[in-house]
Order: sequence, then C-alpha cells, then structure tokens
Amino acid sequence: MTLYPLKFRPILKEKLWGGTKLKEVLGKPIESESTGESWELSTVKGDISVIANGSLEGKSLQDLIESNSEELLGKSVVERFGKEFPILIKFIDAKQDLSIQLHPNDDLAKERHDSFGKTEMWYIMDADPKAELIVGFNKDLTKEEYAESIDNDTLLDLLNYEQVKEGDTFFINTGKIHAIGAGVMLAEIQQTSDITYRVFDFNRKDKEGNLRELHTDLALDAVDYKKKDDFKVSYNQELNKVSEMVDCPYFKTNFIQLTENLVLDTTKRDSFTIFMCVGGKAVIKTAEGEVSIKKGETALLPAITKKISLQSKGAKLLEVTI
Repeated sequence: MTLYPLKFRPILKEKLWGGTKLKEVLGKPIESESTGESWELSTVKGDISVIANGSLEGKSLQDLIESNSEELLGKSVVERFGKEFPILIKFIDAKQDLSIQLHPNDDLAKERHDSFGKTEMWYIMDADPKAELIVGFNKDLTKEEYAESIDNDTLLDLLNYEQVKEGDTFFINTGKIHAIGAGVMLAEIQQTSDITYRVFDFNRKDKEGNLRELHTDLALDAVDYKKKDDFKVSYNQELNKVSEMVDCPYFKTNFIQLTENLVLDTTKRDSFTIFMCVGGKAVIKTAEGEVSIKKGETALLPAITKKISLQSKGAKLLEVTI
C-alpha cells in the first residue's frame, strides 16, 4: 500500500456557543446554526477521522495507523506514542464566549483520566472588531484567593483579556486558565485529549434548560496561579520561507506564506506533516501523489514523504510536525 497526501471528512460539533462561520467562511457542510468546531484530524474515541480522497477513501485514520504506523507516523513518533495519533486539529467558530476553562498536565490527566494532558495553540483566522481572548490572570494569585473568587462570582475581575486580530498566535500551556471570546474564529492545534475543566460559564443554560456542568473542585489542583506573559507567540512572516512559531515537546508548528512555489526537503524528518490552510489555496505535491487545499482545509502527509512541493501564489499555511 502506497501512502499519499491525505484529506479527511470534517467532524462537525454543535456547541452552545457556536455559529455559522465554519460554513460561511470555510465552506464546511454544517447543519446547525450553532456549529462550534470542525475536527480535522482526530483519533479521539468516538470521533475518529475518515479519509476523504484517493484509493483509501472511507478508511479510518486509526485503521491506517494500525496497519502502517511507522510509514504514516514516523518511527520516533511510534516509539513515543505507540499507535496513537498524538495531535488533535480543529477549526473553531465562537459566536458567543466559550466557558472559562483549563486543562490538566500530563501527570494529572494520566492519574485522573488515563489520558494525555492538553497543551494547545491558537492561530486567529478571523476576529470581529474588539473581539478578545482570555489568557491567564492579571496578577499572581493563591489557591485560596482563586477559590474565593469562584465562590464570590468575581473571577472575571482577575483575568487577563487580549484583543485579537487575524494572524495573532497564542500558546496555551496546561494549567493556564483561558477562553475564546465571541467573534473569534481560529485554528487550534493540541495534544490528543478532550479533558477540559470548566470553571465558569456565565450561568448559561443548554437546550434543555440546564446549567452546564462545572469542574471547580477538579480544577483547584490543576490551575497555574501565576501571572505569566508567556502565551503570545511572535513569529517571522517573511514570504516564501518556513518560519518557526511553536516548538514544544508535543508538536512543532511553522508558518508559511506563499507568493511563489516552495520545495521542502523532508528526508531527515521522522514525523508525519500536517498542513492547515488558514488563507488562500495551495496544491501539495509529493512523489506519492498530490492534494489541493483551500482556507479551512487540512492535509496529512505520511512520514515516508521525502520532498514536498507547495504550489501557490497566495496561501497561508500552518505546518505541524512532532
């Protein structure tokens, strides 16, 4: 079996806070007026991506990993993660504010949920005027001060707010309290995990009229209570170059903006390569095949790929590897 550049059917998620931009801006086949997420690459149980192109169309990503793990993932990735896809890729549309939340680190997530933690990054694709993110606290806190703010309904006064625009990029460590604000559409790259501790949800009710579940007690030992200005990512936007954005133990992400074709030598790369298209369109060619992607689409290239030709006159791409 020859592995080639792969595309997958989007897994669409209805959310209380979702809207319609995933269809209006990215062309996703949403069926709900409150669609919040499009999962592009996933092996989360119950939400496993299915191949949408070529001779492997209809086969699941997990089945392909089981049969061709080293060819697809890379030997070093298999040695570290086994036959698990270590990254979850999403596009997110927040018509309303998301809940204020955080994610446990690897040790706590393993102990409590037999799961990975959830380190993640965001690339802002679209933002309404004055749209904001919440990232971290505006001062150092003690656990007691934080707990008191939850009890007194004053948490919002302690949070750090960041106005955002297209191209802004944020790295969210485990333990960092955060929320995506209304009017933001973004690309999200994260560890494969769906463990979230929701600590405040603006007293909203779901479609059945119930308040959404909070995890305030679980969160107490998972929160990073320090004010840290370590989340805003600065990166080079030089045209037709590969510019590093994030290099962390769980994933590496580069930014590529094209006005002409670019060839990448990946002979020494012992990892799969993901391209998320966050602007324009491109054709990705390898010796094994080719695939076209446009804004809001994602491609997965197997680890056996030795050379990648990116053909575009205007694409913006996020390149993700391990």
